[in-house]
Amino acid sequence: MIDARAVVSPQAELASDVSVGPFTVIGPAVTIGAGSVIGPHVVINGPTRIGRNNRVFQFASIGDAPQDMKYRGEPTRLEIGDRNVFREFTTVNRGTTHDQAVTRIGDDNLFMAYAHVAHDCAVGSHTVFANCAALGGHVEIGDWAILGGLTAVHQFSKVGAHAFLAGGAIVTRDVPPYVMVAGNPAVPHAINAEGLKRRGFAPEQIRNIREAYRTVYRSGLRLIEALERLEPRAAEQPEVRVFIEFIRRSGRSVVR
Repeated sequence: MIDARAVVSPQAELASDVSVGPFTVIGPAVTIGAGSVIGPHVVINGPTRIGRNNRVFQFASIGDAPQDMKYRGEPTRLEIGDRNVFREFTTVNRGTTHDQAVTRIGDDNLFMAYAHVAHDCAVGSHTVFANCAALGGHVEIGDWAILGGLTAVHQFSKVGAHAFLAGGAIVTRDVPPYVMVAGNPAVPHAINAEGLKRRGFAPEQIRNIREAYRTVYRSGLRLIEALERLEPRAAEQPEVRVFIEFIRRSGRSVVR
């Protein structure tokens, strides 16, 4: 399953059915799980752990050193879950010692061509990064988030679950769960209602989320006042609780 023209370090650990294309280079301290397909002209460096049934297309660079001026070659790592797809020229960097020394990617994500995941990022599961979507360092992306083409997320920012970043959005603050943003700088426009329907949210849940969004973004209340108004609903509406808790934890402030 390993092409004779590939270069695979003896210190790499590949499951017996992993496929490796020609002219690919896999360095030491790389582990690749069963069912994974590594295309031609790929470079994977470690320490990197890649789970099962991942697909890496040609010219991707996975697990190389972080693009951080403070990095001095310390041992850091990249951890990737199962069933992810990395299309052409995707780049994913390891962590730095200025955070938890690890970049993490969950399961079932799609990274389209030229997507970039910087050092110390934490990407959840079921996300979509359209072409040229890029994360700065230390960014967190929640499950089911969608990043449109040419979007950029500022370092240390957080994007909540089910959020939608329109193409070309420049995100400089945290994006709460369910919210759609667009523009430079990105500003909120609505909730991701269509995405929530596709993921099985009930009409009542979507209505609750829409009302919470309007309270925060359309009522004219200060943020703390809006959250206080929403708090009584949270006990019986867990989808609203997620929305409130994300905003309360925000370190960079949320898009407004």
